[in-house]
Amino acid sequence: MAEKDSFMPAPELGRSFRPGLGVNLLMRDVNEGVRFARDVLGATILHADDDFAAIRFGDSVWMLHHDRTYRGNAVLGLVQGMEGRGAGIELRLYGCPPDEAEARARAGGWTVLAGAIDKPHGLRECVILDHEGYAWVPGIGIPDK
Repeated sequence: MAEKDSFMPAPELGRSFRPGLGVNLLMRDVNEGVRFARDVLGATILHADDDFAAIRFGDSVWMLHHDRTYRGNAVLGLVQGMEGRGAGIELRLYGCPPDEAEARARAGGWTVLAGAIDKPHGLRECVILDHEGYAWVPGIGIPDK
């Protein structure tokens, strides 16, 4: 993992965010979250240490925080003791080829809930669970015939 001080300070990171949706996933093991993002999704790791990671795919950036960093935060109580933390949430990663992500997931021993398939809504996608139970849906547009 990277040194904690090798990435921008937290206040600078917070000020750098632009209007839009931000995603932060609480994890018992940030290192596994980083491995999944890099090895299965093909994401770029901007920073990673045992407590925090910043990850980029295309124009999207998301964060992983270890549970211990959320002491005193009300959200921590929602996930403590839960086996699958992402129940009911799909994290869709547009532009991530699902056949490739599925193959990497299977090779790495991850859970593939649904293999890559063309869907009626115009996307080819699959569904892969990470180690915390978050459902990731890599997808690409189906070309016109």
